[in-house]
Amino acid sequence: MPFGTDPLDIYHNGVWYNHAGVQISGVDDSNIVSATAVMVNGDTIFTSTGDVTIHDLVSVCVTANNATASTLQYRIVPTVGTSTTISGATTTLASVAAGTIVTLAGDALATAPIISPNGVGLSQAARGIFFPAGTLRLVIGVGSTTGTWKHYLRYTPLQAGATVS
Repeated sequence: MPFGTDPLDIYHNGVWYNHAGVQISGVDDSNIVSATAVMVNGDTIFTSTGDVTIHDLVSVCVTANNATASTLQYRIVPTVGTSTTISGATTTLASVAAGTIVTLAGDALATAPIISPNGVGLSQAARGIFFPAGTLRLVIGVGSTTGTWKHYLRYTPLQAGATVS
């Protein structure tokens, strides 16, 4: 339902509020960074307490990988619903150097994330990806990475009190 279509919604100074007085539009984006760790299949990198929209998801190589031909995909595992990958698999992450970044393309759920070995890349999830309450996990193919990685997420809460940790 678009903002302002519920007869109890209130519009004041350019912002919509629901019947309980909770702001439902004009909410600022939030950002979070994960701990730095080796990437292992099934690892949870973020947990959402409610519905949010993902705007950017970037993985940064902190220490270089060895020759293991690991690949990376992202998967949402909702509290209610079915687990779904939100990207295709990258090409190999073998021997990537520290500073390499991987960005979620976000144009289709089957599109592989983009690897940028020079550490500079475009923000890709222009349309946003719905992330319901649940977890965002890694799907690592071939074998765990040997290098360590950290992950950045920029999101907008879609409901009052929704946060990501």
